[in-house]
Amino acid sequence: METYTTDSALSAMGFGKFQALVLVYAGMGWVAESMELMLLSFVGPLVREEWKISAQDESLLSSIVFFGMLIGACGWGFVSDKYGRRTGLLFSTLFTTGMGFISALSPNYLCLMALRFLVGIGLGGSHVFSSWFLEFVPAQNRGTWMIVFSFFWTLGTVLEASLAWVVISALSWRWLLVFTAIPCCILLPFFGTTPESPRYLCAQNRMSDATLVLERIAMTNQAALPPGILTYNREREVDQSALACEVDHLLPVREKECTDDNAISSKSGSVAALRSLLSKNLRRSTLLLWFAFYANSFAYYGLVLLIAQLSNANRSCASGLRYVKTEQDTSLYKDTFITSLAEIPGLLVSAVLVEWLGRKATMWCLLFTCCGFLGPLVLHQSELWTTGLLFGARACAMGSYTVLCLYAPEVCSGFVY
Repeated sequence: METYTTDSALSAMGFGKFQALVLVYAGMGWVAESMELMLLSFVGPLVREEWKISAQDESLLSSIVFFGMLIGACGWGFVSDKYGRRTGLLFSTLFTTGMGFISALSPNYLCLMALRFLVGIGLGGSHVFSSWFLEFVPAQNRGTWMIVFSFFWTLGTVLEASLAWVVISALSWRWLLVFTAIPCCILLPFFGTTPESPRYLCAQNRMSDATLVLERIAMTNQAALPPGILTYNREREVDQSALACEVDHLLPVREKECTDDNAISSKSGSVAALRSLLSKNLRRSTLLLWFAFYANSFAYYGLVLLIAQLSNANRSCASGLRYVKTEQDTSLYKDTFITSLAEIPGLLVSAVLVEWLGRKATMWCLLFTCCGFLGPLVLHQSELWTTGLLFGARACAMGSYTVLCLYAPEVCSGFVY
């Protein structure tokens, strides 16, 4: 009897209207998440001025959000693996929205810090959006559509910079917290239309539910499913031919690392998954991927958070005087807006380079170029040069991070489930 897998069905149906709708929903999730993170660039200095807190306390307000994201990433990953991608999406969105609105009412610094920590836990579920979207995309198109998906993150950063420019000058930082939480709230009314990932359903041995989702995709895309019965190959569901061009560029994962002995049962849970990833065969690949994510995160988020301080410090050094608040704020929003736009050429460059050089070569090329842009900033530069160097550095950091988000699932696809 003929059989087919989820990936072969998606490849047969192609990318169509159904995937476009999933892209818009997941993309709006990333817009909301990026806005919440970009918020840190604007709120910290204003809170410091209003409540007369130290520079260390201002930095802690940003750090606590990322600490919450660390906890949330583990927690929401467990929820999405055990209870489904939709469940992870729903509760992480609800949690982020609720804590975002409540944090606008914070009466003091400690309360605001605690609530932003909880917002960070909700933001830790942002990876569920990308995983959920990619599990609907045909294997041969995932590289292209991951680049397209990343544009939503850039859209969120640009929107937040624009929103801060308007709202803070007219109202206050509390209203900025409120308006920033609205995009996340917009996702909730449409949650009922979102489908569960067919790959997740297959991993849970819910073949009939997975078949219904695939039939819904086929109907929406006006395409036909392959003949036969849906099956799930735990060894390697990903179409090897689609990734053949990247074989020489992947981390050294040997074939025996992708056998049934290393496949993770859907019932074994996150502890067993972590144990498998740190097993003798997979430890090197896992640690290298972790370090790659650490380096890319350090570069990208470091740039996002330091743009305001660096540009302001540069202007203060140039004048020897403290700027008037309105002029300083306007310049801050302008610099942040311009450097946020840098992510667009960064994505375009990464899309071109990844086809020419492969995943790994593109990442190290962009990261080294990022270092080249940052190097001159150890010396005093004019405001124009500072903004230009930050623009180039952020473009490279965003491009590298996007390629890594595409690269990691391809490396892990043989032993994640």
